[in-house]
Amino acid sequence: MKPSEQEAPNLAETILSNISNDSSASEKGEATSQQQQSNNGFALTVDEVIEQHIGALGFSQIMHALLVSIAWTFDAQTTLVSIFSDAQPSARLLATGAIVEGSLMCGMSTGEWEWIGGKSHTIVSEWDLICQHKFLVALPSTLFFIGSLFGSGVYGYLADSWFGRKKTLFLSCLLTFVTALAISFAPNIWVYAFLRFANGFFRSGIGSCCIVLATEVVGKKWRGQVGQYGFFFFTLGFLSLPLMGYLERKSWRNLYRIISVLPLGYALFLLPFAYESPRWLLVKGRNKEAMTVLKKLARLNGKQLPAELSLVDPIQGRDDRTSSSSSENFWKTKWAVKRILMVMMAGFGSGFVYYGIQLNAENLNFNLYLTVAVNALMEFPAVFIGSFLLGVMNRRPLFSNSSYLAGISCLLCAVLSLQRVTRAMPVAKWMQLAVEAVGFMASSTAYDVLYVYAVELFPTNVRNFAVSLLRQAFMLGASAAPLLVALGRESAMMSFIVFGVASVLSGVVSLWLRETRNAPLYETLRQQEKAEEMENRTEHSLSPSAVP
Repeated sequence: MKPSEQEAPNLAETILSNISNDSSASEKGEATSQQQQSNNGFALTVDEVIEQHIGALGFSQIMHALLVSIAWTFDAQTTLVSIFSDAQPSARLLATGAIVEGSLMCGMSTGEWEWIGGKSHTIVSEWDLICQHKFLVALPSTLFFIGSLFGSGVYGYLADSWFGRKKTLFLSCLLTFVTALAISFAPNIWVYAFLRFANGFFRSGIGSCCIVLATEVVGKKWRGQVGQYGFFFFTLGFLSLPLMGYLERKSWRNLYRIISVLPLGYALFLLPFAYESPRWLLVKGRNKEAMTVLKKLARLNGKQLPAELSLVDPIQGRDDRTSSSSSENFWKTKWAVKRILMVMMAGFGSGFVYYGIQLNAENLNFNLYLTVAVNALMEFPAVFIGSFLLGVMNRRPLFSNSSYLAGISCLLCAVLSLQRVTRAMPVAKWMQLAVEAVGFMASSTAYDVLYVYAVELFPTNVRNFAVSLLRQAFMLGASAAPLLVALGRESAMMSFIVFGVASVLSGVVSLWLRETRNAPLYETLRQQEKAEEMENRTEHSLSPSAVP
């Protein structure tokens, strides 16, 4: 192993401490001590307080992470409910009772056939979205993801600036309840599509706030594993949909009413017990509140912070106007802009494939409820495998290899969907289901890992904003998926080919991202830029090629 690889974690910690603990010395490029001394005691960074006095991962952090991660359940339900509410049900001839396909119904009068399950089964049966109106089925889901695209940026700004992570999460849950309930009263496809857009906009703050709140209070060793808690609850929400969809299969409106109540109950009765991020409080100059949160975390872990301890202020020249706007600073910082563009490109492909495979379940030759249940169950091994691999593998190869596996699986599904293959191999449809499940598990792993990766790539004062931009990329990719799924009703092979190519390309893009495993979480853009520049110079001097 190269010396630079062995010493990188300790080097990063030293650099972060040197830059954070003495602003005047850092301006001159001088090294400083790990603890900032003063007449009244000593000051530490939030990372140092967590590692040295609270514990990298204890009872308080686990309970806090679980509490904030529960909201992912509602995120999954509102995102994927359209698999059932917007599905095309079967129809039959009134004269013979024979099942009739959608394309054959176009040449018949409405008195010759009927929907199996009744008119209120889905939006397709209630508003007759077939024949010349069949592509309107994709409109609500596409607008939902476009709404999420715009909402992610708004919520990211609110969470990093005015509201903080906790209040933004509360607002998102409350408005998710309002819009989901309103959807159940939609009188036509146009109002339904608009309300799905609003629902996507308002629910988009849930995921980014949850993962940031969960990971900002744990040590660097456990960030990846704790970040996976949310995806476990997302899987529970996903898995609950086939059951709720089956029980309410006669009314898509009742399905929306059920899922609308859950985020309201969470916001009112569980979220008040969660803590605001101490890192965000510190960046906003609310040092006493940040220390109060850290003391509560320590007390629940059976520990106590030293009375003389204070926190290092990460903002140099807090009164300077140039440090007042995290979003303006972000777009003026070249390395951050280049990095977020790479992250968003990878996120676009991941979101396109992850949501596309789920929505494309209706194009498999299987019962819809069974296919969705299998996909949901595959999320569990994806979460556990991802949690384990995040502890032993670097982020970059883990994401790229997962993307490659998902892409290869989609391409195999395309081959297995050919009619001559299904005729020659009676077990082809079972093989397709198995390969699709593996591909979905791999895409889920890539999706989850990229979330954690983005948290570690950016500092506290823009972290929620950066994760929200990633979420925008996810949603932009997801917004294109319903259109491809609609195309897949005519050619399943083509839809799987496009998903496969997109997944492979997203893995390739990630090769230009910086590795973050065991790296410290920085507080400001300026601090991170200096630390990474110093680390790069040191690694270059230690590399064999630099030795004369």
